[in-house]
Amino acid sequence: MIIKFSSEKDFEHLEGCVLTCGHFNTIHPGHIRYLKNAKEKDVKLVVALFGDKNNKNKKSYQFNQIERAESLNQLSIVDEILCIEGRDIEKIIYKIKPKNLILGKEFENTKDLEMQKAINIQKKLKGNINFHAGDIQYATTELLSNSERDLSERRKNKFISACKKQKISHKTMIDSIKNWENTNLIVIGDLIIDQYAACEPLGLSAEAPVVVVKELERKNFLGGAAIVASHINALGANCNLISVVGDDSIAKYAREELKKLGIGDSLVVDTSRPTTFKKRYVVENQKLFRVSQLEDHQLPAEVEDLVIENLEKLVPSCGGIVISDFVYGVITKKILKKICKLSKKYNLLLFGDLQCSSQVGSILKFKDFSLLCPNEKEARIALQNRESGLESVSRELIEKTRAKNLIMKLGPEGFITFKKNHPDGWDSQPFPALTVNPLDVAGAGDSLLSVMATGMTSSQNVMCTSAIAACMSALAVQTMGNKPIDVSSLKKMIDKLFL
Repeated sequence: MIIKFSSEKDFEHLEGCVLTCGHFNTIHPGHIRYLKNAKEKDVKLVVALFGDKNNKNKKSYQFNQIERAESLNQLSIVDEILCIEGRDIEKIIYKIKPKNLILGKEFENTKDLEMQKAINIQKKLKGNINFHAGDIQYATTELLSNSERDLSERRKNKFISACKKQKISHKTMIDSIKNWENTNLIVIGDLIIDQYAACEPLGLSAEAPVVVVKELERKNFLGGAAIVASHINALGANCNLISVVGDDSIAKYAREELKKLGIGDSLVVDTSRPTTFKKRYVVENQKLFRVSQLEDHQLPAEVEDLVIENLEKLVPSCGGIVISDFVYGVITKKILKKICKLSKKYNLLLFGDLQCSSQVGSILKFKDFSLLCPNEKEARIALQNRESGLESVSRELIEKTRAKNLIMKLGPEGFITFKKNHPDGWDSQPFPALTVNPLDVAGAGDSLLSVMATGMTSSQNVMCTSAIAACMSALAVQTMGNKPIDVSSLKKMIDKLFL
């Protein structure tokens, strides 16, 4: 139920409830976690929804209070929504005397005067105060209680709803893709060759409790920075790849594949390391384990200089630089410094993705980028912040890196795009993961980065590009192994959602 709050109204029926508050500009997974945690505290959950203007009497949010209240009401988690003036919940606490006041962890030591007042009043009334943003989850259990078909339809509806909010139409997306042909990008980072070995299970070994398999077939795929470049090329843009390889047969294979695809090859040989190679053993589309052949030590000075030399040759003809950093040693401090210097000199867009699932790295080293694309776990590790709400973590990351745009990847929950709309404000929009039961999630982030870099370099709206990226990611996880996704496949995916 949505109610316009007035101190003259009788709210006796809400006494002893659980009270939360917020702007809920766009409902994303972080809000769901927060509200579900609050709901567990008691039967009746009440939300004090902030007004459209802040204390400086300026519009603070992308959507007005009624629109935000209606979106919140559709969740079926909240019992009553109180639309208030500004951010002052002091009067509400006095009026309804909540049993529990639930606030995000970031408000525990807040300097926000209005929140300080609210906390002090709740203490004065002998009410409970909990600082908790909800449980952090990096996986989903939705398939345990819903069919794949129902979940697919639900996520499709969420996607269409997100597009409507951002005024993105089918035609807008298709027309945007047509502009990619004149885009020129450089991808720099760790080249990886992924090998998938299809196996037949034979049983358990008699010597030790290990699974015994028989290898049937193997296939190699371009990975890391190479697949990012391959996607960009397949989408119709021009792309050059800069990376470091070893003096081995794997490097020869990489060069041959890049040549077939028509991707500019600026690979520097480092004889002190092998070409990064990852082998995955698979039985009936289920991965058993992975064996990696790699070295992640600092590049020799002469190799580092050759990388910079290649970069300087290619930069004048490009519109943006994409960094695909797996923390295997290619993106050194010296190379990153040179990238940033060249981007300022030539007014280039910078796109960064740092993946450190098995390595030690931090997205915080990327400063003043046009776009950063971390996942939630990487962001929390970099910030050493496990307890704050998802939106608070995203804004802290933006503040520390000075990123102009941010995509926070949430695995099976999709991702949230944060876009700066004015010096003090941000628009955010969640986009769901459109493939419910993915076959192989290894390349989802690479495909998303490829679309975002291609779209934004062609002067495309960030939210429209994000919608296309959601479609691209859905396609990427539907096949085993990284395969370049072309424009035709992407357009068919968009048609399927809208038509």
